[in-house]
Amino acid sequence: MLDSIRQHRRFMMFFVLVLIVPSFVFFGVSGYTDFFEQETDLIKVNGKAITAQEVDNSAKRQSERVGANSQIAQSLPFRQAVLDELLQQRLLAFAVNKLQLRISDQALTKNLATIPEIKSLYKPDGTFDSARYRQLLANAGMTIEQFEGGQRFDLMIQQFVTSAARTELPAPKIANIISALYESERQVQSIQFTAADFVSKVTPTEAELEDFYKANARLFETPERIDIDFLVLRADPKEDAKAFGEKADQFANLTYDQSDSLKPAADKLKLSIQSVKGVSRGGKAGLPADHPLNNQKIVQALFGDDALKNKRNIEAVQISPGVFVSARVTQLFPPEVMPFSAVANEVKRQVTLRSAEKLASAAAAERFIAAEKNPSSAAGFGAPVWVSRNKPANLVGSPLDAVMALDPSKLPMVISISNPGSGTTLYRIDQVRQPPAADAKIRQAQAQQIQALAAQAEFVGFMSYWRDEANVKVINPLKQASVGSSGG
Repeated sequence: MLDSIRQHRRFMMFFVLVLIVPSFVFFGVSGYTDFFEQETDLIKVNGKAITAQEVDNSAKRQSERVGANSQIAQSLPFRQAVLDELLQQRLLAFAVNKLQLRISDQALTKNLATIPEIKSLYKPDGTFDSARYRQLLANAGMTIEQFEGGQRFDLMIQQFVTSAARTELPAPKIANIISALYESERQVQSIQFTAADFVSKVTPTEAELEDFYKANARLFETPERIDIDFLVLRADPKEDAKAFGEKADQFANLTYDQSDSLKPAADKLKLSIQSVKGVSRGGKAGLPADHPLNNQKIVQALFGDDALKNKRNIEAVQISPGVFVSARVTQLFPPEVMPFSAVANEVKRQVTLRSAEKLASAAAAERFIAAEKNPSSAAGFGAPVWVSRNKPANLVGSPLDAVMALDPSKLPMVISISNPGSGTTLYRIDQVRQPPAADAKIRQAQAQQIQALAAQAEFVGFMSYWRDEANVKVINPLKQASVGSSGG
């Protein structure tokens, strides 16, 4: 049935099931066929809309399920993740219906018997207690039809994924080829031409220094800084966990709802407003290890538009178990160019290094031309080292890529690699070999990585196919939620 979509491919999607399938229990089949058919708002899937209200309601349910506060449910990143999940649910539902998958009563009964609460309803004689089953579901706020509809849908999704996973990707053969390429070794020698070796040959003039300062003024700015006030709510070891949970919610709500000041929360919860001056985007040096401003999430929030431009409290952040923090910007100090006299030494250092780097690159270019004419000569190069992608020694990034990309039939060869900010390195490559024995553990790990990457790429392509089939259309972008919009 899926051959017309993807032939000779394989899905490793069980990790997807862990994230996706449980959510279907809360909706059931009717939820996916009757959901919000009227108001077109955010995204349309097969002509049916996912609305902002649906996203808000789902965000509220999910945040409550994991014990998060309402401010988390209203945050744009959280709601965007919820929208993405709803879209994926709709696409899977569309695919299942399009493929006309069905679950038999026998398969459903067998699946239900794996649920401990339902398994316990079977009597010693093997009969099933239907009355207790109906009561169990009623206590959970569901009818038998709703619950079993959701379970059937779960099984259809699993059947859908399993069917897709039956097609094979020839990963073992591909993995062996890739592993062999990673194991292939090349003998490399190098010569470095660094700026440090040429610094003594550079003497910049005062005019050169001042010209560089004027042309690169932004390099000599003081960083943007802020003064802040903040509140810390800490759990008392003697305090009941439930009581503290209520207090934490109150802290989060007060700092969010009355976002123009920390005073209401401070007064209500008897907390002291603390202050720190001169905080940059990297935080502030010299603070104790457990200080709130050592938490990058808080610092990032303080430099966000809401805090800087709108002068609002940041949302309460739990920085460690039992410790919540909210803060606000009291004053902003924009970047400011320091006077030349204050940065003269730094200007001279930078001009000198840049000039030295140019000299190093020129010397490297001259040596490279000579080496290209006679690549068989190793004169002046360092001791040879065998490198591979599995064992790169001190080669990383672009130098390793360049060395491993050379055509073995054209060796020996010399290549030149620029190292911005320091100089240039020449590499001489003269031999290629395969190691006598492959490392079985490394090969196994690489095969697993290749398979996982193939599965991820295939899943993306597969869902892209169903996006086209379902005629997915983005109507409006998801916007920041207004206070009180997280459902009702």
